[in-house]
Formats: sequence, structure tokens, C-alpha cells
Amino acid sequence: MPHSTGLRGRELIKGHATLNDFLMLVDPGCEVAISGADIAAVCDRHRGIGADGFVRVVRTTALPGGGSFAASVPEAEWFMDYYRADGTVAEMSGNAARLFAHVLDHEGLCPIADGESVTIGTRGGARTITRLGELWTVDMGPARLASPEEAEDEDWDTAVVVPGLDGPRAALSVEISGPHTVVALGEEGELEAAAFAGLTDSAAPVAYDPAPEAGTNLELVVPLGEEVDPDTQSSVGIARMRVLERGVGESLSYGAGCCAVAVALHAWTGPGAPEDYRLLVPGGEIGVHVGADPLGEDSSVLLTGPATITGRITVA
Repeated sequence: MPHSTGLRGRELIKGHATLNDFLMLVDPGCEVAISGADIAAVCDRHRGIGADGFVRVVRTTALPGGGSFAASVPEAEWFMDYYRADGTVAEMSGNAARLFAHVLDHEGLCPIADGESVTIGTRGGARTITRLGELWTVDMGPARLASPEEAEDEDWDTAVVVPGLDGPRAALSVEISGPHTVVALGEEGELEAAAFAGLTDSAAPVAYDPAPEAGTNLELVVPLGEEVDPDTQSSVGIARMRVLERGVGESLSYGAGCCAVAVALHAWTGPGAPEDYRLLVPGGEIGVHVGADPLGEDSSVLLTGPATITGRITVA
């Protein structure tokens, strides 16, 4: 390890949700002292173990400052203490939440039968996760437009210059578990041409006008039409996408980014838009339910996909 870490000798669980991979530390009593440097060290793919993010599985009441959250949401026994790969604190990850629930069940911390749900705490608020066979559905909460007045007039609010693509591209800014900037492309060739390789963040050489104050996650999407769900006979929107995740770089899958894309596609389509979307990411396939009015006051976006435990590692 490049850093003398407080995780030495600790067992970590490695897993992924559509190839968005995480290291999970089961620490119910919050007894392990870890720093951002510790997390960055183990998440380093060359000098550490490697992961897109790090999660401490901890009881809400044991987390410093978690008492008030536990009192307001007593059903949230467990808290997803989530960090980006660079060691910075993050609010929420839909993919990490799916793996979190899978670990709770697999480790016997909170058995979850098919069709049952568990409510967990996150820095973005309480989230409910439901088991559907081998899949997990996360209630990602509400979505909103970052600049609703501009977006409602033009269907976009930001111009983005992406390496590998010609000229600035119109984009829509969506807030859901963090900031997202969604760009629609005309064909899959453009999606492949976007030069994300080597980028470690969504900042320069990517350029935004106006520039987001706190950074953003960049999603590129190619709509591929609609199909009919054979069970419900309702329309499902299909799209292929890539994500440049803030603090990470290109991610093979990003749950909140998929939700932002689905919300943007729904807004661009207008009346009669599908309520469900099947999004093809490099790591697999994600389902998103946005409902009839994803930007409504009481709306909630649902993210569905698999989660897999791949191994256990003891930090040297």
C-alpha cells in the first residue's frame, strides 16, 4: 500500500453492481478509525486493491452524529457510510446501495426475503431497497432540474464541450443524489468517439457553460427508441449511455447517472413519454422507473439492477 492505512489487517468485501465496484467494510459499531487517505489507498487500482468507491456498513446509532437520524428514521438500523475512490465523502450511490443491501442479507446482518424491503440511512436521506429475486430496486428519491426556468423554455440549460466530439453540445442539468449534466447524442458512433480515457474527473478538458459551481457528473446518451413490455404492454424507453463520474472518471455503471438520464429523456420526449427506461451501460443493463411526472413534488425515481459479491480481501 502507498499509505500506512488504518485498514491494515481488516477484511474487506469486494463486490460490484453492473461492474461499478466497491470495497465494503462491515463495521457495525464504527470501531475502525479510517481517513480519506486510507480509503484512497485501498481504492487505488495500481497500488491498492482497486474500487470505484468505499462503503462502511455501520449501525446508524453507532455512527458519530447518527443519533438524530436514528431517532427520526428508527427503521433505518443500518447506515451506508459512503466515500468516493479519492476518499472524499459522498451522499449516495444507487449501485452501492444495491450492493449494501446484498451484503446485509448475505452476511446475516439483516436477512431480506424476496419481495421484502429494507430502509437504510445515507447522507442523502433514508432510502428503501426492495429485493426482487436476484435484482434490487432502490428508491432514489425525487429528481429536479438544476435550472428549471431555462430548461423548461429550451429543454437544455448548459453547453458542454466533450473531448472527441465536435463543437459544444446542448445539455440538461438534473439533480438526483448529486448534480448531473446530460447530453443527448445522435448516434452510437458519437458515443464511442467521446474521449474519456485517462480523465479522472468531469472537469477540464471537458468544458461547461455555465460552469457548475460544485462540479458535476457528465452523462452522454443515445436514445434507441422504445419497446413494449410484454407483461404490462406499456412502452419502455431504450438508450445506450456512458458516464464520466465526478471524483472517479469514466464508470462502467452509475446508478444516479442512469436515473438522471431517464429523467432527461422523459423531459425531452414530453407528453406520453415512457414511465420506464432500459439503459445499456458498459457494465450491463439498468432499469429506471420515473413515473408519469418524475419532476413532481411527491415523485420518486426507482433504480433496479443486480449486485454481486466477488470476494474477500484482508488488507496487508
